[in-house]
Amino acid sequence: MGIPCIICFILLSIQSVTCQEIRMDQSPAQVKKPGERVKISCKISGYDMTSYYMHWIRQKPGEALQWIGEINSGSGNEPTYADSMKDHFILTEDVPSSTQFLEAKRLRAEDTAVYYCARRDTVTVTDGAAVQILTK
Repeated sequence: MGIPCIICFILLSIQSVTCQEIRMDQSPAQVKKPGERVKISCKISGYDMTSYYMHWIRQKPGEALQWIGEINSGSGNEPTYADSMKDHFILTEDVPSSTQFLEAKRLRAEDTAVYYCARRDTVTVTDGAAVQILTK
């Protein structure tokens, strides 16, 4: 008699648990020409972005992921960049709107990639902002 009541209590406890959905919504795909500028946004909801480092990662067609940099959200500290990326990309944020930005001022053909914002330094979702650079 005691065991069924314990199981019933556990089931009722599980049913009352609600999880808030964590979302990171990025800009739609963009097509640009060499020399143009691109600014990709990442709107965050479901958690306080100032509690985490935010990372930007890209994947060129047929290649491995490349870490671009990170920003310590809301800290006022300067972003940290991969050595090969620091003179090409700018990471910024708008804390009140919970939005992160990745900007490249002078695109090159080799910047064609899918760009990801991530709460950690690994990407576990397949949605990213595709940027294609037209060379002709």
